[in-house]
Amino acid sequence: MDFLDERGILYVIADLLSIVTIASCLVSKVPQIQTVRQLHSAKGLSVNGLLMELCSYTVTMLYNYTNGYAFLSYLEYPILLLQEYVLVYYVLRYESLLNQRAYQFTGLYVAVFIGFATAIIPTSILMMLVPFTTPVGATSKVMQLIAILRSKDSQSVSLITWGISAFTNSTRIYTIMLDSGDKMLLANFGISTLLSTLVLLAAWYYKKPKKD
Repeated sequence: MDFLDERGILYVIADLLSIVTIASCLVSKVPQIQTVRQLHSAKGLSVNGLLMELCSYTVTMLYNYTNGYAFLSYLEYPILLLQEYVLVYYVLRYESLLNQRAYQFTGLYVAVFIGFATAIIPTSILMMLVPFTTPVGATSKVMQLIAILRSKDSQSVSLITWGISAFTNSTRIYTIMLDSGDKMLLANFGISTLLSTLVLLAAWYYKKPKKD
């Protein structure tokens, strides 16, 4: 009976959802990367939205890391970041934006990332940035949604990627409620779930059928 204790079951479910979320994130961006590479096009994708998403992922991961939260509750972020780096590279490449400015931004990003991870940059600054992850992450998705609605073409947008995004964001609402109850993280994932779902629906609606 102890094993079936209500609190125990809730945490077992949370751990299982964390594992499923992490497993999903292992490949969440892969369909999008493959789509861009196959089409040699980033039409329908928002470059600014991707960069904002990258920043949001980075701050959220560093926030969890520096606060010592359970590793399983944010393990997807290192995985997502690696895939995001690859996706951003190909989008910039096919949009002809791989220039000196892009390399300078990359150098600055790496320096700031290392600074926060090693506490060279005071964690108090990171704490001030955390509240912005929700509006920044939300804005990145809104920009992606607008890009699809404006072009009325989501050929380069992967439905699988956005479906996984909506699913994993929703599972994190449950796991964070049990692990830390962090209101900022809960607000972040709640809004992200809604917007990812809207992007998914828009991409599905404007997906053009493949020509024979």
